[in-house]
Amino acid sequence: MIFEKTKLAGVYLIDPELIEDDLGFSSQIFFREAFLAHGLHADWVQSGLYFCKKRGTLRGIHYQAAPYKDARLIYCIRGAAYNVIIDLRKDAPTFMQWIAIALTGDNRKMLYIPEQFAHGFQTRMDYTELLYQVSEPYSPEYARGIRWDDPAFKIRWPVQEIIISERDRSFPPWNINSL
Repeated sequence: MIFEKTKLAGVYLIDPELIEDDLGFSSQIFFREAFLAHGLHADWVQSGLYFCKKRGTLRGIHYQAAPYKDARLIYCIRGAAYNVIIDLRKDAPTFMQWIAIALTGDNRKMLYIPEQFAHGFQTRMDYTELLYQVSEPYSPEYARGIRWDDPAFKIRWPVQEIIISERDRSFPPWNINSL
């Protein structure tokens, strides 16, 4: 596995390295020791799958507040997704900055997002599926969100025709006190 740092400290793009043969390929998408060697969270308590039928579907931007702050590992198994990660660490030099990373079923890369970051994505293809793992169980009372179009962040989404849930559409304007 190759771990590539991003401009947001602690966020990594991970290339699982394919071992190819005449039949196809095999690949590790998680190896505990490799994650620990990079100082990353390596104990996942929950896994899930996002399936989005339509291009332009936007999910997020989500995070969990203390005491359920969670690290996440995201892997696109089919289709394509534009992933946005926002730094919510008040003491970080990149506080409130965001990056975008494309994950696709073809590039097979993964995204590691540590605690105190928010994550959302928009599909760039119909029938996109993302596998995710989290370090803390989902806790609805600690679930938080940032509006996809919040002027505090000025995120540029690639697909203009946005399909979004009412819940994600109704997040309040950004408030630092919600952390």
